[in-house]
Amino acid sequence: MALEPLYQIKVKCIFCEMEFRTSRVRQSLKKPYKTDTDFCSHYKEANPDYYVVRVCPNCGYASTENSTEKLSDKQRTAFAKQIQPRWVQRDYGGERTWEKALETYQLALLCAQAIEDSERLIASLLQHIAWLFRYQGNRDQEQRFLNFSLEAYIRVYELDGVGANNARLLYLIGELYRRVGNNHEAVKWFSRVINDKNIMDSAMIHASREQWKLLREEMQAQGEHLELTEEMKEAK
Repeated sequence: MALEPLYQIKVKCIFCEMEFRTSRVRQSLKKPYKTDTDFCSHYKEANPDYYVVRVCPNCGYASTENSTEKLSDKQRTAFAKQIQPRWVQRDYGGERTWEKALETYQLALLCAQAIEDSERLIASLLQHIAWLFRYQGNRDQEQRFLNFSLEAYIRVYELDGVGANNARLLYLIGELYRRVGNNHEAVKWFSRVINDKNIMDSAMIHASREQWKLLREEMQAQGEHLELTEEMKEAK
């Protein structure tokens, strides 16, 4: 007998304190058949990305495991004013279609923006929405949300600065620039990962080199001139 792909966990809403159930995909089934260069995973069966967001059926507060764990008075007031009055009670606890998954991410984004949650969380939600549109082959909407996500990740970089632990962020900004067609900016960000001596993340250094080479080949094939700075020459 085949194992059910979903199981349920209990979650307590940090706004109204109601306990509710939400679904997860079993760990043994979280095996993508491919992963894109911006970390988007593709699955043949149940997609774990559909179940990232937890939505309280009572008040509509939507969050992920990376959301803030406690609301300040200011955040509670913001949610109560901006989101709660528009909430129509419904339950996202069971199996989710693509449409339901999109609704949960949109709701989580609205909540995160209303309470001014971390910029990194907002960037991630925007990126996941872009992935949902990629699954559907909707390139226009995918590009739209990749641009939004890119802007948010740049704000994360500006707030956090650069450090040895930020190789993944630098790589991701470069990759998102590449995906939205800004090749020159993409090259600059990949080069930062490759040339920053403080970065020891070999996987991200390797990924940046691969994407740098890919970009150079694409630009040369299109007859596009690529001005190489000294650091870019070193990255060759």
